[in-house]
Amino acid sequence: MGAYAIKDLEQLSGIKAHTIRIWEQRYGIIEPKRTDTNIRYYDDDQLKFVLNVALLSRHGYKISKISRLSDHEFKNEIEKLYEQTLIHDTDVVLDLDANDLMVSMIDMDAEKFHRIYENSVKNNGFERTITHLIYPFLEKVGILWSIGQVNPAHEHFISCLIRQKVISGIDRLPNPVTGKKFLLFLPQGEHHEIGLLMASYLLKKNGCRVYYMGQNLPDKDVQSSIVTIQPDAVLTFFVDPALLTRATETAQTMIKRCGDCEILIATRPAPQLEEIQYDHLHFLHGLKDLENYY
Repeated sequence: MGAYAIKDLEQLSGIKAHTIRIWEQRYGIIEPKRTDTNIRYYDDDQLKFVLNVALLSRHGYKISKISRLSDHEFKNEIEKLYEQTLIHDTDVVLDLDANDLMVSMIDMDAEKFHRIYENSVKNNGFERTITHLIYPFLEKVGILWSIGQVNPAHEHFISCLIRQKVISGIDRLPNPVTGKKFLLFLPQGEHHEIGLLMASYLLKKNGCRVYYMGQNLPDKDVQSSIVTIQPDAVLTFFVDPALLTRATETAQTMIKRCGDCEILIATRPAPQLEEIQYDHLHFLHGLKDLENYY
């Protein structure tokens, strides 16, 4: 069972903490729980509820109306929003699906995950599902991970499901024989592979030759791989908060290992990274940023 601060709800729902407090006080829409020492927190069910309230609010529903809905009526309004936008507004549907993926992770419901994923691929295609549903969802999971609210069992559960889907998509692509060479790996201590796999798909689809080395690659193996492959660029991800604390050291080691090839590091913005200046080093803060280097 999760225990979320109001700032955590703000990050995950996009609703300001101040607004959530007003909703609590004025409309009684949610009531925080309290620890034995009287510290406010919210549980998994309340997180799921706030995510859905945020969706309704963003799409024209007045909070005064939402607050008067019974549980059954609230569920019906969510379903109605989905049905109304299914044909005309795929972005709203993807937003709803991302919330449902969060629920499937919390509840460890593999059937729900497969149903959401397959329906999205049918309506939006594999690539749009990856870039507009799976990746934004994983960004939310990353927030949960950074604040210590992802149970490792939940994270492994959803990661394995997504990993299977992305690898299947990669395998269906033809293997380019020309194009830029990209060496993909995760540095020592980094095991969060989904983002790297999604980058592998996008690079391969756009005609690049991808050399995928996987997770937790020792520094010496990075260097030997560069010598053998002679890549145009190397791409890695910094996801684990523990790795971010030594990100400057890791980035400087990569600069020494990589010679003149481009170094692409996908990570959340961090002040310590902004201090690193190197002509061939670039920080990516989303899959969209990768397009500049195909």
